[in-house]
Amino acid sequence: MKYFIKMMLFLLIASCVFAQPKSGDSSQSPKTIAEITAKMQQFEGFFTFYWDAENGKIWLEIDKLETEFLYVNALATGVGSNDIGLDRGQLSGERIVKFVRSGPKVLLLQPNYAFRAITENTAERLAVEEAFAQSVLWGGEVAAESGNSVLVDASSFFLRDAHNVTGTLSQSGQGSFSLDASRSAFYLPRTKNFPQNSEFEVTLTFAGNSPGSYVRQVVPTPQAITVRQHHSFVKLPENSYKPRVFDPRSGYFGIEYMDYATPISEPIVKRFIARHHLEKKNPGAAMSEAVEP
Repeated sequence: MKYFIKMMLFLLIASCVFAQPKSGDSSQSPKTIAEITAKMQQFEGFFTFYWDAENGKIWLEIDKLETEFLYVNALATGVGSNDIGLDRGQLSGERIVKFVRSGPKVLLLQPNYAFRAITENTAERLAVEEAFAQSVLWGGEVAAESGNSVLVDASSFFLRDAHNVTGTLSQSGQGSFSLDASRSAFYLPRTKNFPQNSEFEVTLTFAGNSPGSYVRQVVPTPQAITVRQHHSFVKLPENSYKPRVFDPRSGYFGIEYMDYATPISEPIVKRFIARHHLEKKNPGAAMSEAVEP
């Protein structure tokens, strides 16, 4: 009888233990974007983002997966030395990029448009695309999703040396510097959002022990160089812009790419002039004022 009672008690206790819900139970619904960002400041615009003041982070809401846009980054403030060459307003280049999702991750992908196949043949376009490397500029984990939108912590993308300040300092013989995360943060006065572009700015501090003479001339504490870098996400225009073939007599700068679908009788390198999209106010006139962009 005692053995029977002990067995019943053991089974009762065991059933209670196994009935306890496991931490991180997959049956629980994942958090929504609204839940995670409830206490954050929202910046609505081209890419809606949220400022997490408690943790000093930017959370990016991505609702345009697989949609190309223009990414531009620049040096917002300079070091102050012509010999070093890190000047205020210096661009780092413009890139056509897009966000793509792979399972729990979102990648910022830069397609390779230096090599193309301008053709209706899908297989031919794919062959050229797969023959040349692309560039993944950043990757982040999906923290939440709502409808067609996903939320990622994009702080690590912005709080990096996108302008390659450390490389420029090294090449100019100014010593070995590295980014100090503890002295770097978002610069909110120039972090803004608009319908067709999202703007982010960060304060970055580069630390080094043996600064060169040019650094010592212009930086108050040469072991700590602090500058700001700016990032822009810009919507690509939808208009009637038509490229014009490059001619060296035109006086324009040229851009080029290789078109592997070109007939063998034509040059594989295609060159066009770099120009603004300007339209006449009076299309029928020989000369007319331009429509304001």
